Amino acid sequence: MSTESVAFDTKAREKAADTFGMWVFIGSEAMLFGAVLLVFFFARSSYGPAFAAASQHLSLSLGTLNTAVLLTSSFAMALAHMFTASRRWRPAVWALICTALLGIVFLFVKAIEYGREFEEGLAPVLGAPFNFPGPDPAHAEFFFALYFAMTSLHALHLICGIAVIAGMLLLWPRTADAGRAHRVQAIGLYWHFVDVVWVFLFPVLYLINR
Repeated sequence: MSTESVAFDTKAREKAADTFGMWVFIGSEAMLFGAVLLVFFFARSSYGPAFAAASQHLSLSLGTLNTAVLLTSSFAMALAHMFTASRRWRPAVWALICTALLGIVFLFVKAIEYGREFEEGLAPVLGAPFNFPGPDPAHAEFFFALYFAMTSLHALHLICGIAVIAGMLLLWPRTADAGRAHRVQAIGLYWHFVDVVWVFLFPVLYLINR
């Protein structure tokens, strides 16, 4: 019996396995975000007025800007996938660079928004006073605790996506053509998932009470 083992006998099966593995990972991450959103909606049903008042203190303009940035990054990722499918490697690289840069822009804008909220005393930090000018500050603080938890968790996933794109670009010259296509498809699924999560977070946090 030969001691040599082959993981996949065809490239098609390898591609299907890669895609299935990414979908399993995305499913587990969707359950994580779903659990956090479930806690948010349960709390909002109990403390609706306080959550509505707290939501008014979020920056709708920065939230809208970040939504546009992230949707544009998803379009750039779709272009990267299209270019790799047609073996147009140079424009695919530029599309991936554009995707990562737009992700960095999103994080930069979010950092500005966080900075404003910290300056206004709306960040629930241990040892720091919570300065909420509206009614029911205790439950408004709970809103901001959930807001920071959900948006920082999303930002962490975005940072991971940017890091993976950077690593993929560093290995690009030493990667076979089929490997490039598989990797772009996998990271594309993940990136679109991160964008979809924000598409849910934005109306829930910024729009539902306006």
